[in-house]
Amino acid sequence: MSSTVYIVTCVILSIAVLVGISLMSKVKTAVAGNLLSALSVFAGVVVTLLHYNIVSVWSIYLYMLIGILIGGAMAVRVKMIQMPQLVALLNGIGGIAAALVGILSLLGIGVPQGGYPAFERFTAMLAIVVGLVTFTGSMVAAGKLHKLLPQKPVILKNHAALLKTSIVVLIGVILFSAFPVDSAFWITVVLIISIVVSSFFGYAFTIRVGGADMPITISLLISLSGVAGAIAGMALNDLLLVSVGGIVGASGLLLTQIMCRAMNRKLGDILTGKTSVLRENVELPETGVETETFPEEDTVPQEGGQHSEVETMANEGEILKAAKTAIIVPGYGMALAQAQHLVRELADKLESNGTEVKYAIHPVAGRMPGHMNVLLAEVDVPYEQLYEMDAVNDQFAETDVVIVIGANDVINPAARDAKDTPIYGMPVLNVDHSKEVFICNYDLNPGYAGVDNPLYKRNHGVHLLLGDAKNSLSEIIAKLD
Repeated sequence: MSSTVYIVTCVILSIAVLVGISLMSKVKTAVAGNLLSALSVFAGVVVTLLHYNIVSVWSIYLYMLIGILIGGAMAVRVKMIQMPQLVALLNGIGGIAAALVGILSLLGIGVPQGGYPAFERFTAMLAIVVGLVTFTGSMVAAGKLHKLLPQKPVILKNHAALLKTSIVVLIGVILFSAFPVDSAFWITVVLIISIVVSSFFGYAFTIRVGGADMPITISLLISLSGVAGAIAGMALNDLLLVSVGGIVGASGLLLTQIMCRAMNRKLGDILTGKTSVLRENVELPETGVETETFPEEDTVPQEGGQHSEVETMANEGEILKAAKTAIIVPGYGMALAQAQHLVRELADKLESNGTEVKYAIHPVAGRMPGHMNVLLAEVDVPYEQLYEMDAVNDQFAETDVVIVIGANDVINPAARDAKDTPIYGMPVLNVDHSKEVFICNYDLNPGYAGVDNPLYKRNHGVHLLLGDAKNSLSEIIAKLD
């Protein structure tokens, strides 16, 4: 394959990937966009084999077959609720792949060498550092999401100092790699230092991020994975890898910025744990929500849902049947209970009674970007019924009934007033402005941010159904018969 044909093909495939990403931004075209991007990447693999004349290397096909079998098995066996940790896991694999390319390039093993050795060594070391930070960070994120690691923030002794020291060391080894060093000993020493320190840095900066901020962390790690791939492409002098890696890196970074703005948070504060660690002895101010104290026994969930004494004495079935408008607010608890099918059944029941149903989607509901959209798409919820926070927030005050399924921090009104708490200043869904609120949560414990929700103590218009969301939803559906 000539250089001209290769360059033109790279441009076409890069544009196809961009179009695929654009199509994935809408539910109706997401499947087509995903397929287009996947086929473009596969075509990129074929083009690479042809361009570098390595079609005859039989071992490549063996490894590809192994990867296909593993990927196919995961696609069949992994449940929808496990999708966030799967995304983190696959993202980490992309990071380690870039790091391995960097290691081989730095050592000059089995990779083509160009005419700019200093640049190649520099980019190889950069690929190692960024790739391993991505790998270990993604593994920690996957471990937190799969509950193999603590989902609360973990703070090490002298955490900030360790991170700053790691950054200084990594900058040093990256700069050192650009200078010509013929000694195999020093190359090995620098390589070992870069592997150890970058792996530690990826672990340390991810372990102190709480579950509530994990969607932003995952989108940032996706960006880093793309950046690592692009840098590895520079080390290899491979145009297609640079282009596609750059697209992934840019799209991930844009998504990270969008989510940070939606949460009114700075990325630096999230990565330094300032938004996840609740300060000690913080007294929550009055939030304007009338409250009363719960009896201790009312905080214990029971199978089938337990109602708190704060709920109104009005007949819940009549409230639901009389509602002309309803907003359903899904959260991570819906994913845990795998209750999306019952949510759709509830919506169908309400609509059969003449109720207009909408879904309010908070940008960080769940554990990855678009988590709630994916779950609701699984049960064929019409895309037109899904509303982003800014589009639906003003409608809560005029809505007859709001039904919350497993959401906590994203509906916590304390975010508006409770200073010195992790969620202060974070935009939330205005569920507390609604007339009647049905909350199907497992218990009354605070969410990942560790801040009590005063909405649970409102003494009018709140119906708490505690326990497994499936049982609570079944109870609500029964009231509509």
